Amino acid sequence: MNLSFQVASDGASRRIAVDISTLIVAGWAGRDLEAIEHHIEELAELGVPRPSAVPLYYRIAANQLSQDDVIQVVGDASSGEAEVFIFSHAGQTLVSLASDHTDRKLESHSVALSKQLCAKPVAREAWLYDDVSGHWDELVLRSWIEENGKTVLYQEGPLASLRHPLDLVQGHFGQAAMPEHAGMTCGTVAAIGGIRPAPVFSMELFDPRRQRGIKHRYTLEVLPEVA
Repeated sequence: MNLSFQVASDGASRRIAVDISTLIVAGWAGRDLEAIEHHIEELAELGVPRPSAVPLYYRIAANQLSQDDVIQVVGDASSGEAEVFIFSHAGQTLVSLASDHTDRKLESHSVALSKQLCAKPVAREAWLYDDVSGHWDELVLRSWIEENGKTVLYQEGPLASLRHPLDLVQGHFGQAAMPEHAGMTCGTVAAIGGIRPAPVFSMELFDPRRQRGIKHRYTLEVLPEVA
């Protein structure tokens, strides 16, 4: 899948084109075992079975990646999750933002299928990993949903609560660096008030040291679920 990113570093900005042919969604990627258990219980309320391993790596079709402002979903039971998105380009590791949008109704049957069914929205901006590696744990993931006509904070937490992305890369690929043409989402933080669908999802990866953020917003076009 061809993606385009605006990369800002040291006052300069450039646009890069990246071809992603391998997409991995890292699930159950928290550092705190209690937090992982909380998320497992949160999903168990929706009928989702416990994972077979922690973390767990889901292979998703790369053509599900999308930088569009609108994604189409079947039925009204899907929801987003803000996650760091890492990839390599020209020998450098880059950091962006993605949503592991998931069909919650199907999730109780198969987590892998529920993730595969939905597009994975990706932001149009990226940072060099080297620019944030020294204060990685201070970066903050946030998301908002539209609910009853209002914008509501849906997720918020520091990356200190999640496994380090290079540990996830090592765990799946068996090497320290992200391979070219591969992308990985790196886990999420708990939903405030519980996981639930919404027609609009906004997300941000915020760097408090540099006072900058990567943002993306997308809306859902709900297609009829027919039998």
